[in-house]
Amino acid sequence: MTGAVAAWTTLAVGLGVTGAIALASVAIWLAPRRARFGGAGTAVIVALALTALGSLAGAVAAASPVASFAPSLAESARNLAWLFVIHRLFSSDGRRAALAPIRPVIVSLAFVEALHLIAEYGLSRLSADHEILRIAFDLNVMLRLLVTVGGLVLVHNLYVGAPRESRLRLRFPASGLAILWAFDLNLYTVAYLGGTWPVEIAALRGLATAALAAGIGIGAAKNRDDLRLRPSRAVTFQTFSLLVIGTYLVAMVAVAQWLSYAGGNFARLIELAFLTLASAVAVVVLPSRQVRGWLRVTLTKHLFQHRYDYREEWLRFTRTIGSGGEQSLPLGERVVRSIADVFESPAALLLTPGDAGDLTLAARWNWPEIAVPATAMPLRQLAPFERTGYIADLDDLRTGSGRPGIEAPGWLLDDGRAWALIPLVHYERLVGMVVLARPFGARKFDWEDFDLLRVIGQQVASYLAENASQLALAESARFDDFHRRIAFVMHDIKNLASQFSLLARNAELHAEKPAFRADMLVTLRNSSDKLNALLARLSRYGPGGADKLEEVPAGQVLAAVMERFRSHPQVVLAEAREVTIMASRHSLEQVLVHLVQNALDASAPESPVFLSLAVEGPSARFEVLDSGCGMSADFVRNRLFKPFVSTKSGGFGIGAFEARELLHAMRGRLDVESREGLGSRFVVRLPLAVATDLYPAIAFNDQKVA
Repeated sequence: MTGAVAAWTTLAVGLGVTGAIALASVAIWLAPRRARFGGAGTAVIVALALTALGSLAGAVAAASPVASFAPSLAESARNLAWLFVIHRLFSSDGRRAALAPIRPVIVSLAFVEALHLIAEYGLSRLSADHEILRIAFDLNVMLRLLVTVGGLVLVHNLYVGAPRESRLRLRFPASGLAILWAFDLNLYTVAYLGGTWPVEIAALRGLATAALAAGIGIGAAKNRDDLRLRPSRAVTFQTFSLLVIGTYLVAMVAVAQWLSYAGGNFARLIELAFLTLASAVAVVVLPSRQVRGWLRVTLTKHLFQHRYDYREEWLRFTRTIGSGGEQSLPLGERVVRSIADVFESPAALLLTPGDAGDLTLAARWNWPEIAVPATAMPLRQLAPFERTGYIADLDDLRTGSGRPGIEAPGWLLDDGRAWALIPLVHYERLVGMVVLARPFGARKFDWEDFDLLRVIGQQVASYLAENASQLALAESARFDDFHRRIAFVMHDIKNLASQFSLLARNAELHAEKPAFRADMLVTLRNSSDKLNALLARLSRYGPGGADKLEEVPAGQVLAAVMERFRSHPQVVLAEAREVTIMASRHSLEQVLVHLVQNALDASAPESPVFLSLAVEGPSARFEVLDSGCGMSADFVRNRLFKPFVSTKSGGFGIGAFEARELLHAMRGRLDVESREGLGSRFVVRLPLAVATDLYPAIAFNDQKVA
């Protein structure tokens, strides 16, 4: 006996005895609990005992070189006992009508088993040559295969045809029997194809009997309903992926082997070509995100009751939103990424309300190529989303099959990658909108998608609202500190201005030299005017400090600004119109000077800065355009107009904020379009003098729409 044979024999004996012990233990434990299987309880105990004896007989036969009829007899008794158990389980379920077609099958299988016993016993008493023994071996194996196939069919019908409440009780016992007979099916199939008994596979029969014992034991346990195999989606997907890869490799090897059997140089060439092509396909297809997305959708659709693993989705959402530190993404990008990850969307945008209520770009994630206008979504399109929380499939809007009254901006409908529009509503107020790019495995939304997106959208909206509140509180605290500091500055400057004024009056009365007196008066009055102008500008930060509005020729203001930058030839006046606007001349000139100076600072020395004036509806449109370094959407949204935030060394960070506040005081607005590396466009809109009476009505209608 070689070492390998001895090892397999030892394994067969060990597993056989282990299986017998497990079966006997379950039978003893089940004896006082037989009622849990109804009328089949006693039959199950007897079948367990006979299976244990059969396992022991197989272990003894494996250890003994002498042929014996006992293992075959024990296996036949085991099969007949389990056939009787199936019969009793059918009748105990009340399926007496189903027994009519089942009973002839059981009787036929019992007859086959008896025929096998007779043939086996007769051959054990006779001596025959090798050819007759080979035919007898094939016949015995064929009879065993008939019984195992019939047993599997009966087990399948027992479980599938059972009422819903009975399936919970039959799930584990039926699985145990299926494992036992499925193992025998493979064992006898290999034996028939190989023409000899597969000792290596037969050594593992103890595992099948142990699985049967476990199935019967769990099926009789009180807490069997809690013992369910619930693999996670990740494990299922990875297991399925490994199965697909394994199947692919087996198929590749099988075809290669078949080609090698064909022989010849041409067959060898075909084999090598097939292996090369198959390997290339594996390298290209298996890592594909599109293939993985299709597999995930298919598995989710057919293997799970719900599409989403809500625990995993919520943990991932919390990790994405809550990630902090210097290396983390800004909040806006984390928001859109947390929603995009749900659908494996490769990119997303966040739109939030601007000063006028229109949606503007607040953040973009992995979507640099899409061109988003300054007004990404006008105010009139937002009311249906805010009122209903409707999640729009942009493909439906493109085909006209969306909900009536729901509109999307043209730039979104024109971009084929734009897939979904998700409103973020907080306490019946729209705080933002998320645009998702089309994923690789795009599909139609269903009720589960809508439910999950509404919950995530509400949570994201609360994050955005809370962040806005915190920023407002921080800004308010900075303003309080600023007001305290500026109060002292204003007090000191006011005293100084009073002293200068007194000095000027004294000089008018007491100066002896007319030339000196005149020069001193000019100097002092200029200083006094400058200090008073400074006080006026600083007073704008207090209530009631807005300049008086009057009719101002816009062309003259533009000419004054160009005169201010006469030493900068790169400042170009592109267009000018002679129109009259309602504004404060000094404030408007200050705003335009600030915008042009910022454009010069952001541009290269040879890069032009264009200044233009045009008429747009009831407004005058001032435009400052540069091709400098540009600004990111995050900077424009969160930092450009925030006071005390400056990118210049030593800057106070209040210029852009002051410009926007001055325009608001003149009933105007300031819009910004900017792209990093391309440049910026600042647009100032102020009402025409002839259209001043229209603005109260326009503002009233905007409030009604909002």
